Amino acid sequence: MAEPKLGEALFAAAEAVRAKAYAPYSGFSVGAAILADDGQIYAGCNIENAAYPQGNCAEASAIAAMIAGGARRIKAIYVTGPGTDPVTPCGGCRQRIREFADLDAVVISHGVEGEPLTSTLEQLLPHSFGPEFLGK
Repeated sequence: MAEPKLGEALFAAAEAVRAKAYAPYSGFSVGAAILADDGQIYAGCNIENAAYPQGNCAEASAIAAMIAGGARRIKAIYVTGPGTDPVTPCGGCRQRIREFADLDAVVISHGVEGEPLTSTLEQLLPHSFGPEFLGK
């Protein structure tokens, strides 16, 4: 992601939505912001549930907002959470991102008290399985 202002805009959107996260069980609030193929930014936060598997990760929430907004492809995604270590997408979210992003899509992971980690989807999910394996 060459344009610093874009990274700043994604960070601001991810942090704004992280403040709205529903994380009463873990206390670990996460926000995600996607730059989509339509040029818009879509954001989502984690939503926990007492029945743990029923919750939503921030990345899944942001993807749902992107699809609901009419966009179809992720150009870049910014994930932010607490602490000093980068908050990277979980394995399931890496696969969710893979469904809607090219392998060279930028993924920025950030623990707000530390430095962001910038990588590609391929670096986070090497040897991945994607829609092209199913003829899509």
